[in-house]
Amino acid sequence: MKQYEAVIKIMEENGGFATLGFLNQNVDVSKWVTKTPFASIRRIVQDERFFFNIKPGLWALKTYKTKLPFYFFPHDKKSKKRESEVNHSYYQGLLVEIGNLKSQKTFVPYQDKNKMYLNKKLSDITSLDKFLNFTYPYIIRYAITVDVVWFNERNMPSSFFEIEHSTDIKNSLGKFVELQDFYSQYYIVANRKRKREYEDKLCMNMFHQINDRVKFIDYEQLSNWHAKSFEIIKIENEIFNI
Repeated sequence: MKQYEAVIKIMEENGGFATLGFLNQNVDVSKWVTKTPFASIRRIVQDERFFFNIKPGLWALKTYKTKLPFYFFPHDKKSKKRESEVNHSYYQGLLVEIGNLKSQKTFVPYQDKNKMYLNKKLSDITSLDKFLNFTYPYIIRYAITVDVVWFNERNMPSSFFEIEHSTDIKNSLGKFVELQDFYSQYYIVANRKRKREYEDKLCMNMFHQINDRVKFIDYEQLSNWHAKSFEIIKIENEIFNI
């Protein structure tokens, strides 16, 4: 089987689309004559004869284009709104999977648990069904609404992620202000076009207490982080025969 055929096979088994991380995890590269199989997979999915890019980190087969979920290709206002929701849950899913790979306990807000991450619900991939009440109730009411939360082995929050696909970044920064007393990392995830807006708002006086603690991740960086995380895990499994 040729390399591109192996990638096509895995995509077909997954419904015609897959993240680069999923391909890194599931494509059998053991017989590939190359020292850089993951780079080969990245090159293969860019072959326009067979594949096309849906969004950062997500690829599909051209032969499945008419079979994919309708919200990948919006044609009216209603479906565009649906696409926005799906994009939001897609990036939540990437963050959850990265957290799981890093042995973090992962949580998304209760109202998001039934939202779809590609072909599964977010609740199917998060490791926590219930939020961990790590502090006072008046602080928990902010923390529990953050788009993705990672907890460490001591059940304390290690990272908070807010995905700003179309909403006001100021609201997310406000949540981080309320959570500033915890030894956690804080991230805004958004289109790279919004980075200047993020920087301008973070410089406002009301956010001065956290302006050196918040980081910006754009969608391309997130998709690369996701793919690389699966690369590392697969390599480690091979080294240690896990």
